[in-house]
Amino acid sequence: MAKARGMRKAAKRPATRTRSQKSTRRPRKTARTQVATAPKTKKSPRRQRFVASHLEPGAFKEGLRAYAQYRDLSIAAATGGLVVAHVIKMVPPCDPAVVSKRHYHDVEFQMIYVLKGWIKGEYEGDVVTMREGSCWLQPPRIKHAVLDYSDDCELLEIVLPADFKTVELE
Repeated sequence: MAKARGMRKAAKRPATRTRSQKSTRRPRKTARTQVATAPKTKKSPRRQRFVASHLEPGAFKEGLRAYAQYRDLSIAAATGGLVVAHVIKMVPPCDPAVVSKRHYHDVEFQMIYVLKGWIKGEYEGDVVTMREGSCWLQPPRIKHAVLDYSDDCELLEIVLPADFKTVELE
């Protein structure tokens, strides 16, 4: 007898197993189960509170550098020491002999934004002039020096952690 066109032999299927014969293999982990069973290593965030800082007369104080005055924005206290933020007003006139001391900061994060004027710095051999509206990230422990700044230079600086060490190299 001739086979009908298009008909094929049925493939043999393996016999179905009963519950008692099921494989003892572990179930395959999916992305969902991997996330659910991954150990939790993330620390809980530090407690933070709302804070507002308003410019008041006499808000700028002496700080880390003699050629700069600092206005604390109260972020360190509000974040339990996680972050410090301040406005830095450079004291004119710039004296390169005083400001050009190489140093680095032992920090996790440091960002500076120029609010007014300009500032010139050297960062591990690269000389850069930042102007009003410029922003830069200083990687942890980058060796740098201030070279010059305008009489009206003001900066916003945000640093993690709030309490950090500055190491003078000269």
